[in-house]
Amino acid sequence: MRVDFNVPLNDKFEIVDNTRIVNAIPTIRKILADGGSVILMTHLGRPKGKYVEKYSVKHIVPYLSKLLETDVRFASKCIGEETIEMSKSLQPREVMILENLRFTNDETDNNEEFASQLAKLGDVYIMNAFGTAHRAHASTYMIAKFFPDDKMLGYLVESEINNIDRVLYKGEKPFTAIVGGSKVSTKIDIIRALMEKVDNLIIGGGIAFTFIKAMGGRIGDSLVEEDYIPVAKDILEQAMKTDVKLYLPIDCVIANKFDNNAKIKHCKINEIPNGWMGLDIGIKTAETFTKVIEKSNTLLWNGPMGVFEMDHFCNGTIKIALAVSRSTDFGAFSLVGGGDSIAALNKYGMAHKISYVSTAGGALLEYIEGKELPSLRAIRTRI
Repeated sequence: MRVDFNVPLNDKFEIVDNTRIVNAIPTIRKILADGGSVILMTHLGRPKGKYVEKYSVKHIVPYLSKLLETDVRFASKCIGEETIEMSKSLQPREVMILENLRFTNDETDNNEEFASQLAKLGDVYIMNAFGTAHRAHASTYMIAKFFPDDKMLGYLVESEINNIDRVLYKGEKPFTAIVGGSKVSTKIDIIRALMEKVDNLIIGGGIAFTFIKAMGGRIGDSLVEEDYIPVAKDILEQAMKTDVKLYLPIDCVIANKFDNNAKIKHCKINEIPNGWMGLDIGIKTAETFTKVIEKSNTLLWNGPMGVFEMDHFCNGTIKIALAVSRSTDFGAFSLVGGGDSIAALNKYGMAHKISYVSTAGGALLEYIEGKELPSLRAIRTRI
């Protein structure tokens, strides 16, 4: 089973956010309950094809064993005779996890021989890692070739697809999308795709400054992607021609440097002086966004409103999280996705207030954009 246990670890190799692991457990439990044994495959971090102690999957094993209430066996190598023998010795209801798949470039290179060696370890292939579904890698795509009639999606992937489809195609109006984050370049396609589906589009975070500059505003030293100013202008024009209401920040919290202890001021977002940068949405903006969110029946949120990791610039993200959770309490269906958004919800203890928290980042965006995800195609068709 391909899982996405790419979880953040602290300096003591302790799991900081267990969301991705917890969400994969139901599928594992189902197999164990039916008398099967499970071999888990995952990546962790970006080791770039070589062994890195920090990214060893062995750090996850104690927590996983506790969660599954069984001693999870650890294979220090993904493939090879020793690992094959370990897999053959697995008894019903036993679990084994392989070392980090990305300790070799064969994984990200979608190497067919590497995939075939992984395939020798099991009888059935289950794709249960929606967070990596947009990657055509050996363990997420090529491996399916060796299980032509014995490949399937896990509960997590099925749940992700059903909930995203509910938002995109079955959601009650008004439908509001909140898009934040730092880089416009990574969000342009999703903004364009959402323009055809939503009633309200809220744009915050660092990506807002490219739009503000495109409108002729002064943004000081704030983050901007000059190459995308023409694209931002096109989106602004498109919004004016459609019924979509586009909301941009009107004020922001600015600082004289990218530091939690920097000097701080509030100002209009289009009047930021040189030497200062916007690091969070302002109070008036948060109030405006909140009113729109609380009148919505369907909500999609991807990306924070500011540098929420720093306490002085987290207010905007907290306000949006509270608004989304309140709206959910009133009956709206809310979906939140992306690593930073989930981290923010967990930081403020609000994840349980959301209808559905997606474990995916890039895969979620590409699915919303209408792109066919390689891993899903590998399961549904012969490759």
